[in-house]
Amino acid sequence: MKSKLLVSLLAAGSLALVGTLTAQTPAAPKLTFPQASPPATLKQQVGITDIEVVYSRPSAKGRKIFGGLVPYGEIWRTGANSATRISFSTPVKVGGADLPAGNYELFTIPTENEWTFIFQSLKDRPQWGTYAYDQKNDTARATAKPVATPRPTETFAITLSDLSDNGATLNLYWENIRVPLPITIDTKGILVPQIAAALQEPGTPNPMMLFSAAMYYYENNLDLHKALEWINTAIAGRPGQMWMIYRKGLILAKLGDKAGAKAAAEESLALTEKAPAGGLRDEYMRLNQALLERLK
Repeated sequence: MKSKLLVSLLAAGSLALVGTLTAQTPAAPKLTFPQASPPATLKQQVGITDIEVVYSRPSAKGRKIFGGLVPYGEIWRTGANSATRISFSTPVKVGGADLPAGNYELFTIPTENEWTFIFQSLKDRPQWGTYAYDQKNDTARATAKPVATPRPTETFAITLSDLSDNGATLNLYWENIRVPLPITIDTKGILVPQIAAALQEPGTPNPMMLFSAAMYYYENNLDLHKALEWINTAIAGRPGQMWMIYRKGLILAKLGDKAGAKAAAEESLALTEKAPAGGLRDEYMRLNQALLERLK
């Protein structure tokens, strides 16, 4: 009986020891290895449009790229691994071709003198490489001419440059070339109806929305009388804001009302002088003084 009890105690002790050792054994460290073509994500707001590019970035590593690793005249995934993805939150034009808002796979066909950009709607998940590519699924195609770069690019890169309210340039960089594709956006055609719809909503319009609408109209030379009406309502909703009143002066100046613009600048300047010392005060002192100088 004693021997059986001893065996049981030993077994229980062994299990407890194993449990203790197991609990104290640290988890295996998570290993991360470098990737030959690391992933990258580019996000950029262009006007009112959000653009996102998700791609992988191979490096040249001494290889001949175009006409070599990437053959001329053949479909390319525009990067490495899965096909490059690009999304637009509003309709755009790519190289003059219409492209609805949505998510796309971006393929290209490089040649020495001209590249073809191909946008296919992303159905589910991006395909690996170009093995499932089918031309009948193309949403839009555009062409662009490659230009030589002053220095070679070791690692493939996609950038967005030349940003404006109405577009940007999508650039592909690798080896010794850049391939620029213009993207244009009808921001006015999208935004103006949205402003009109917002103003039809019941209730008092948001002063900041009215201020932003007024400044959009001012900066894009639209109906300046509407811009003035909206900024006056915005100021009534948020009185005493030196930065709003300064911009009212800009609108009045563009309308040719020098006296009104001068009065707005002087009102803004008086408020600015009472503001706490710091960057905002210094900035609006300078801006108002410059506006008054221009109105002389």
